Amino acid sequence: MSWFQCCMSEERVNRNSLKKSIKEYNDTKTLASFANLSFKSGKNRGRYTRKEIKKLGKGNILAQTFTFRELCVATNNFNDQNLLGEGGFGRVYKAFIQTTKQITAVKRLDPNGFQGDREFLVEVLMLSLLHHPNLVNLVGYCADANQRILVYEFMPNGSLEDHLFGTPSTKPPLDWNTRMKIVEGVARGLEYLHETVKPAPVIYRDFKASNILLDEEFNAKLSDFGLAKIGPIGDKSHVSTRVMGTYGYCAPEYALTGQLSTKSDVYSFGVVFLEIITGRRVIDTTKPSEQKNLISWAQPLFKDRRKFTLMADPKLEGNYPVKALYQALAVVAMCLQDEPNTRPLISDVVTALRYLAVNKDSDEDVEDESETESVSGSEFSSYSCSTSPDRNYIGGKNVDVEGDGR
Repeated sequence: MSWFQCCMSEERVNRNSLKKSIKEYNDTKTLASFANLSFKSGKNRGRYTRKEIKKLGKGNILAQTFTFRELCVATNNFNDQNLLGEGGFGRVYKAFIQTTKQITAVKRLDPNGFQGDREFLVEVLMLSLLHHPNLVNLVGYCADANQRILVYEFMPNGSLEDHLFGTPSTKPPLDWNTRMKIVEGVARGLEYLHETVKPAPVIYRDFKASNILLDEEFNAKLSDFGLAKIGPIGDKSHVSTRVMGTYGYCAPEYALTGQLSTKSDVYSFGVVFLEIITGRRVIDTTKPSEQKNLISWAQPLFKDRRKFTLMADPKLEGNYPVKALYQALAVVAMCLQDEPNTRPLISDVVTALRYLAVNKDSDEDVEDESETESVSGSEFSSYSCSTSPDRNYIGGKNVDVEGDGR
């Protein structure tokens, strides 16, 4: 049995604590009703949005309602000195809420930006109904007139993107153990969305480094739920929807056909995991043509264990357990399978990451890489678990991801 299968066969994570953390819905159809949202425009737009939030929330909405005036005061009139970041959705400001003496992050949506009324409402409802240590906490919102503003807990270490790709680099490089801690955290967040939320799984749909926020201890939390989608119910394998998300992170079946499933999130997770290991963006137009696409660049390297260390972020300066690197890349490769049915469940990924955490400092039995055999003549998409002890298959050939050179 392969290393990954061994990890999956361990005792499953006790999910009782996760189930206790989610509120009991007054109406189990609350989440499913997102699909039928409709919106009005004009002067009644803000009032209508607030009514929709109350109607769909069914009394479960704990987020505070702020006036635009209150948030102007909290951000010093949205002063640029308080600006934390910006993107296609709008701008994020650091804010101080006078009534609660709380430091928060305020996301003011651009009326002409990528996030519209539907996405705003979905995010308010999702983050009000879903509660987990690895999901960002929604403090409140504002829907005055045409204003669409979200108030989150403040995450002092910013986004994962800042730490991996910040230019100029004002933050020290993340060490290996911190990177693995972040990966495990976001995997647990996805596990909660996919396997604990009822009556149907929630598909995050926009998993990327900029949507992963870090607290003072580098605990990772998922943010920006505007594109989240209710997953298939019963024996259905996927839902069909308009393709949305960020180029490079979307699973191939979703990008090509609009068929969305929890395995689509698993693919996106694999992309981000590879970014974390390599320190490279999934799409980087500043690199040579053969290196612009991270997945295409990594494909030939996955076929030869002797080249695995070439994928490690140079900023790590070799300070990582080689065995753990091999095993982490094995998890990445499985998540990046072309066929969704061959990708692991996110709960299996969490189990594998727990194994990595326990053995994070172990490099025993790792031989000199120059003595290992190369693996060639296979397609990256054929990477799958084998039934041989401590081995995986790539294209039908044994690949030792344990690093023992057998």
